[in-house]
Amino acid sequence: MKKLGLLVLSLVFIASASFAQVKKTQQGHTNQNKFRQLKDVLATPTSQRTASGAPGKTYTQQKVDYVIDIVLDDENQKITGSETITYHNNSADELSYLWLQLDQNMRASDSKTPDIEQSRIPKGVTKDAYTKNYESAPFDGGFKITSVTNIDGSELSHTINQTMMRINLPKPLASGETFQFSVKWWYIINNHRTQGGRSGYEHFPKDGNNNYVIAQFYPRLCVYDNVEGWQNDQFWGRSEFALEFGDFTVNITTPDDHMLGATGLLLNENEVLTRTQQRRLAQARKSYDKPVVIHTQKEAEKIEKSRSKKTKTWKFFAENVRDYAFATSRKFIWDGMAVDINGRTVMAYSYYSKEANPLYGDHSTKAVAQTLKTYSERTFDYPYHKAISVDGQMGMEYPQICFNPGRPNADGTYSDNTKYRMIGVTIHEVGHNFFPMIVNSDERQWTWMDEGLNSFLQMFAQMDYEEGYPLGRGLPKNIVRYMSGDQSRIAPIMSKGDNTYSFGNNAYGKPATALWILRQTIMGPELFDHAFKTYAQRWKFKHPTPADFFRTMEDASAMDLDWFWRGWFYTTDVTDIGIKSVKKFYTKSSTSKDRLDFVEDTSEGAAFTAKDRATSKYFYQVTFDKPGGLVMPIIVEFTYKDGTKDRKTYPAQIWRLSDDQVTKAIYSDKEITNITIDPDLETADVDVTNNSWPKKQENKFNQFKKNIKG
Repeated sequence: MKKLGLLVLSLVFIASASFAQVKKTQQGHTNQNKFRQLKDVLATPTSQRTASGAPGKTYTQQKVDYVIDIVLDDENQKITGSETITYHNNSADELSYLWLQLDQNMRASDSKTPDIEQSRIPKGVTKDAYTKNYESAPFDGGFKITSVTNIDGSELSHTINQTMMRINLPKPLASGETFQFSVKWWYIINNHRTQGGRSGYEHFPKDGNNNYVIAQFYPRLCVYDNVEGWQNDQFWGRSEFALEFGDFTVNITTPDDHMLGATGLLLNENEVLTRTQQRRLAQARKSYDKPVVIHTQKEAEKIEKSRSKKTKTWKFFAENVRDYAFATSRKFIWDGMAVDINGRTVMAYSYYSKEANPLYGDHSTKAVAQTLKTYSERTFDYPYHKAISVDGQMGMEYPQICFNPGRPNADGTYSDNTKYRMIGVTIHEVGHNFFPMIVNSDERQWTWMDEGLNSFLQMFAQMDYEEGYPLGRGLPKNIVRYMSGDQSRIAPIMSKGDNTYSFGNNAYGKPATALWILRQTIMGPELFDHAFKTYAQRWKFKHPTPADFFRTMEDASAMDLDWFWRGWFYTTDVTDIGIKSVKKFYTKSSTSKDRLDFVEDTSEGAAFTAKDRATSKYFYQVTFDKPGGLVMPIIVEFTYKDGTKDRKTYPAQIWRLSDDQVTKAIYSDKEITNITIDPDLETADVDVTNNSWPKKQENKFNQFKKNIKG
């Protein structure tokens, strides 16, 4: 009976220990196997999207062509438009309906966008704000759809659901077939400076003019693919767009005295440009070192004082683009220069009002040119014939054109902060031509795939633009504050942009930092650059998903990075690796002639005190711990007694069998006086107070901050 009792007691003890282990694991404190593969997360490869991350032999995507006629009413800030859409069903599926995006409906009087945001009664407001918010009728900027018809003019059944419109096809659209239909509409343009928005107009009270930066101005097709089917998530205002490629024929009627820039090739230069402007444009097309002013400030200032009653129509054709945008004003100065992209000439242009000069004149077009060069070197040659930066006082991007902030003081001077912000945003928005205007990811769902990748490449263009350019977002040390913040207010990178607490850090900063660390610390520039370029070239003019990016980066580098994607993109874990203990040993002759014993040196401080050492080498046993959840390499710098230093990087895989702490035996010909982890702040370590041996004394200010935080 005693033996049985011992056996039962043992079983109870084992069961209790197992339960405790399971409970501890469920709480997330023990082995979560950070190196398990991502196969439980990523979609199963298919013949459309292969296991290598490349498009498969049966990959397809839809094509949508537009013929659009637009009239801009400058007196009433109104757009009236009509379009004929040709939809090409290249998928293997039969479609019974089509979905269109009606983004302007976010600003309709009955929009649900304000209803999803919390609001509180303020302590007080100005009288103007009170009138605007509580007594004025809501701004009604939504689309007014006047007709939806078949190509023969007969009425076409359709249903509008907030920012989406379903076209109910007369009969199912078979694979390989096309369908044509027409839409007519109008809407009141929003003042994006006072009412917000990604496009609109800015009013200048002093001269009574408006600068128009116009986008999302036409009903446009949603993406249909083999991953999501119809990508028809509602537009709430933050997360951007998923769009199909196609050809655009666009005719834009404006006041006769306007200067206009737009997506596409201008077909009627002789009709809309003066001979002087055409001559200067020809000069700009041969100027590779500096911009040529095509329409001067003096000329723009003269024009902005009058109002032409006449109109003119600008005619454009854009081939294989996913969207369309334009900017127009009688205030615009226009300059441009040629850019050599691997032997092919591409034009860099800027359109800006006098209020943005001389900052725009000094830097805008040059920043456009540098972006095209840097991004082309790191991805693929820029395929379009031009790229435009517009003084739009926002940051927003479209194919071949973007709207950017940055204006000097009234006297024309500007600070370094203003300069670098303007250049940085311009590079970022022009860079979006590559991601997602060409590498066409779904911004509505995976914001980081365009914003994060673009923010990463932006850093290189900035460094190429000016030596010593002050980098901000993307450097590991600059994401620490966000990552170490309140975890209840942080979402994984793989969250929809609409559902994140800190949009800029989540979609821009953290993924850019992740890629920087991946290149600089984990993969190395050669492996990373080849893999990244492979991804860009595989998926240009196609629709990639996160799985395609993750798989391509591994496929082209021979590196298993599942642990990295899982930690950085699917969790909110942080990097925190420290030195738990350092033990010193020396060798001592044993009683056996052919044996040496290792004896721990227990002296205080770093210096060895043993007098009876059998060899001249120094031995250390270093235990590293990992209070943070992220798996990362351990970068160690050793400082020797003679003042010299050495470094060693232990790969992240050192944590594969022990997630809490690891121990390394280190021997040296010289005595080590100091050991430091991550000396150059490469890994976004959130707590560097445990990174040194002997432990550094924390200064009073840091201790004060820690006490306040606690």
